[in-house]
Amino acid sequence: MLKKNYIAPNLKQNPTQPIMKKFALLLFLLNVTFLFAQKEISGVVKDNTGNPLPGVNIVEKGTQNGVSTDMDGAYKIKINEGATLVFSYVGFSKLEKAATEAVINVVLSEEGGQNLDEVVVTGTRTAPRSNTTSALPIDVLSSKDLTSTGQASFDKALQYKIPSFNTVQTPVNDATSLLDPYEIRNMGPSRTLILINGKRKNLSSLLYVQTSPGRGETGADISAIPTDAIERVEILRDGASAQYGSDAIAGVMNIILKKNTNGGSVTVRSGITSEGDGEMLGVSMNNGSTVGEKGFINYTVDFSKVNLSNRPGTVDAAGEAGDFGASLSDVQAFLAKKPDAGNINGAPETAAAKFLVNGGSSLSDETLLYYNAAYVYKKVNSFANYRTPYWRTLADYPFLKDFFGDGTPASYLGYVPTFTGDLNDYNATLGYKATKNEWNTDASITVGGNTQTYSVDNSFNRSDIQDADGNNVYLENSPISFRPGGTSFNHVVGNLDISKVLSDKISIGFGSEIRTETFEVTEGDKASWDGIGADSFAGNRPENSGKWNRYNLGAYFDLAYDVTEDFLINGTVRYEDYSDFGGATVWKLSSRYKFLDDKITLRGSISTGFRAPTLHQIYTQKSQYSFVPGQGIQVSGIINNVSPQARQLGIDPLDAEKSTNITIGIGAKPTKNFNFTIDYYNIKVEDRIVLGDKVDTQFGTVAWFENSFDSRTSGLDVVANYNNIELGTGKLGFNLSGNITFENERISPVKSDNFGPILESLMFSSRPETKWILGANYEIGKFGFSFNNTYFGKTTFNQDGLATNNPNPTSPRFADANLKTEFIPKVVTDLGINFSATKKLTLALNVNNLFNVLPQWKFIAENAAGTALLNDPAQVKNQYNLITFNGRYPSTTYDGSHFSQLGTMFNLSLNYKF
Repeated sequence: MLKKNYIAPNLKQNPTQPIMKKFALLLFLLNVTFLFAQKEISGVVKDNTGNPLPGVNIVEKGTQNGVSTDMDGAYKIKINEGATLVFSYVGFSKLEKAATEAVINVVLSEEGGQNLDEVVVTGTRTAPRSNTTSALPIDVLSSKDLTSTGQASFDKALQYKIPSFNTVQTPVNDATSLLDPYEIRNMGPSRTLILINGKRKNLSSLLYVQTSPGRGETGADISAIPTDAIERVEILRDGASAQYGSDAIAGVMNIILKKNTNGGSVTVRSGITSEGDGEMLGVSMNNGSTVGEKGFINYTVDFSKVNLSNRPGTVDAAGEAGDFGASLSDVQAFLAKKPDAGNINGAPETAAAKFLVNGGSSLSDETLLYYNAAYVYKKVNSFANYRTPYWRTLADYPFLKDFFGDGTPASYLGYVPTFTGDLNDYNATLGYKATKNEWNTDASITVGGNTQTYSVDNSFNRSDIQDADGNNVYLENSPISFRPGGTSFNHVVGNLDISKVLSDKISIGFGSEIRTETFEVTEGDKASWDGIGADSFAGNRPENSGKWNRYNLGAYFDLAYDVTEDFLINGTVRYEDYSDFGGATVWKLSSRYKFLDDKITLRGSISTGFRAPTLHQIYTQKSQYSFVPGQGIQVSGIINNVSPQARQLGIDPLDAEKSTNITIGIGAKPTKNFNFTIDYYNIKVEDRIVLGDKVDTQFGTVAWFENSFDSRTSGLDVVANYNNIELGTGKLGFNLSGNITFENERISPVKSDNFGPILESLMFSSRPETKWILGANYEIGKFGFSFNNTYFGKTTFNQDGLATNNPNPTSPRFADANLKTEFIPKVVTDLGINFSATKKLTLALNVNNLFNVLPQWKFIAENAAGTALLNDPAQVKNQYNLITFNGRYPSTTYDGSHFSQLGTMFNLSLNYKF
């Protein structure tokens, strides 16, 4: 029998099966090998302030394998052995980390990759630069630096941290009580540009018109910004019109807001002066939260109340009798009851509510939507000079005994008009950032505004106006409460900024800005302005009220060229066109060279700039009450440059100021813990805008704005820090910073005769010639100590009423006498003590002006006749009375001083972290 070979049907149908089995086995082994080759990496991503970052993208380099951090900044990812992780987040520098550990915690820095106190985003339109190696002088203050001063507001904190920054409350308040004038390098508040997160903040609607520092200027209300909302402040001490536009002649202040999403806190603050007044109570909360998977929001709420501080002087009876034509006995009888003549001057009562929010959300790996908004309400109660019964007499106004007494002559003791100001300030920005093909785009729109409305009570209209029937409209029929109107300012700003790092040597930036501005003067009720108007503060007349606006377009181009790793050249050009006065082209060139392993940096810049006249300066026209030495309070006016009266007087329309800035400096970081910078600056301003002296014209006693003259300001800024000195079990740090003014003066003839020695001193010598801050900090265990000394150099005033400025001297023998006042240099010492009771609870005690140092001034003779006058006690007494309003303002004089007159202040705060 023949045997047949048996072949299985399936093998016969699929002869490749043995191969497939082998392939399947191989795939299985490969998968097992792959699984064992992978590993899990976890960690937390934070920003450089220690706050977790939600929504950060973590990708295994060269793959699509990636995850995002959660609301606590945590992540987990499985990756191949030997892989590299790429961490990226819009607005922060990209970071790569080799996956050599199972736990990788990462700190991302904002657009520059260095520490908070080193990287700055202000002063360049291209890539951010290191602080000590930048081409420009920039101060960086952290939130801790600001709160350590113990000061109640942001502007006052800067006063004791930045030597070239000066601000002080004016001795005569009314509308200026809502915003104290501030300035950098003695240039006035309108020549420092204020930014919030890099975007322009709106100006205040207030125009300073008092005869005090800041006269004729306006600025942004930086006191409205809650300190607890600030992460850091970058102050560029150099002209920056080419980068940012108008108002940046003296420099730029960029306020960077907090972004933390946890670690919030609530702070309760209290304080009082050593005189037992000025009680302060405040509470603020800062907190944050994630929004969705890739967003964040940080918010601040701040409420505060500060009571009145009163520092009147003892009034001289003989001076009063002479000024008001009263009998000496009547004056003495009144002063026996009220030695200070009833005057209330010092720091006004202030209540404020502040709200601020800052947030953003990543729409994708390369796009970010961001926003911030703030609203501030402030109410200020202050007082005018007391109207004594020998000033506003019953003989002239018999009905005053009914208005301000019980109807009997004996009950009338005069009256003090009150002034109440209500301020609303707001700003908001909505923006979009994107990165595509390494091109960085930032588009935003910003709105902001400031509105002030005023009330005057306990006053009357003393105008002798009669109706058709012969009855007095005012006088005995006058109201005693008035609504004088107010002012408002708002702007809308659109920005588009584009930048790219083209290579390791070249980076560029360019962009544009469109801005519209509106200024409005609100008419007061008729009784407040009719005739003479309300006694103390006349309202806005209909013909002086209205709404005015303008727009401007700007464009810039910025090029940074790293010739070598050590040698940088940066140039910027900008063109700006205003609808009301035309265009301006400005430029800036800066350079930096570093050597000795980046330990030494030489830097310098030269630039041109401009400042457009504000709408306030162009259109303000009003009546104002002001003190005239020897004549009491008188009414005068301001006429604007576009009025018919200005045309009849031959007053030209205002044009932009033009400037030339030169800065040369050196920065050094010899060791990790020691650094210093020294910078020389020279600022020339052409066609400087000035509110001139009051001049007698056919329209009465008036003043006006004009491009009056050219000026030059030069000086030296010094900053040095030495930290982490081991002392016992603690660490000690020192900081020294100073500003020295070499020249601050007019360098051309004035355009007209309405600028005299009074204004010259207000503009050029009313701020300290030099100011130094020497501080020490010591941290040991749960305690932190700070000891700060601020040296205020001398200031001088040629004040209204002094011999050289008095057209009617009391004695012809002293007609040629020339005097001025000089404020004597003083050191103000601040002490701070922090106690960290627990990880969450901190107590802080600050004693500001520890040794109760007050302003002190003296007369200075400038010629032989002045010396002779000062040798005559009677004449000295007369001069004293003229500039202090007969002793009402003994510490500050009527024109102001160079630092606070309130004396020692005690502040206690409690901070609780969530």
